[in-house]
Amino acid sequence: MNVDLSAAASFMATHARVLDRRRFELLFGETDAGSVLAALDGYRNPDGGYGWGLEPDLRAPESQPAGALHAFEVFEDIAPATTPHAARLCDWLASVSLPDGGLPFALPVTDTSGCAPFWAQADPTVSTLHSTAFAVCGALRVAAYDPAVAAHPWLDRATRYCLTAIEAIGDRPHAIALSFAIRFLDAASETRPEADALLGHLRRFIPDDGLLPVEGGAADEMIRPLDVAPVPGRPARTLYDRGVVDTELNRLAAGQQDDGGWLVDFTSYSPAAALEWRGYRTVSGVSILRQNSVLGQGHHSTSAE
Repeated sequence: MNVDLSAAASFMATHARVLDRRRFELLFGETDAGSVLAALDGYRNPDGGYGWGLEPDLRAPESQPAGALHAFEVFEDIAPATTPHAARLCDWLASVSLPDGGLPFALPVTDTSGCAPFWAQADPTVSTLHSTAFAVCGALRVAAYDPAVAAHPWLDRATRYCLTAIEAIGDRPHAIALSFAIRFLDAASETRPEADALLGHLRRFIPDDGLLPVEGGAADEMIRPLDVAPVPGRPARTLYDRGVVDTELNRLAAGQQDDGGWLVDFTSYSPAAALEWRGYRTVSGVSILRQNSVLGQGHHSTSAE
């Protein structure tokens, strides 16, 4: 597997937003948690939530559940360091949760410029497993390091909502919703003994090749095994044969483009979002390859064997 990390760094410098440049540097110990959090603060609102395009296809300023997902990713990046903004984000999530403990897919958007229709047209009065799971799975991973998040009442209530909703699944869910349900159960397995049985409940929806076509998405858009189970040794990884994972790691490494970055296979809804997603994907791709021992620790070497 040949991966040119110097070219990836050049791509990030040329095209990526500051937040993802800082996250990329953090992967290799070239910046600190404070610098990453300073970049994230540009997306933070006074209510404690995150908007302003932190989710690249949702460019409106209002705080959104999707913004919470990406903020928790950053809080996980900086672990074991913590920030009080993580618990304050839980406060905001509690304030916008619906009576059943779930989150709506998205909250109302006042200016839909550059926003994907599925965000702009979401019903804010209905809870969805999709959005609740993607916020909670990130919060659970942060909670492993941050006692204030672990003890937050919102997290327990939203976790119970997700467990109940997953137990009730009968027919195959949408691929993206299924992927976040699995990621949620993977994170919940640390503290919720019922998570492992529920993971078995979802196993029947994973085909032998591990590929989940995204209904209504771009042509050939797929949720792939490393999107669902990026970290070796985790419960979610047991859903996939070793050969499938090895094939996907080879595919990921081979996906680096001539400009040094990686692509996404889904539709972006503005030119800015298209580039921002590529920067985000490059950070995640390099991170996954490192976590799976495909890459070394520094990006001065130009290949990984």
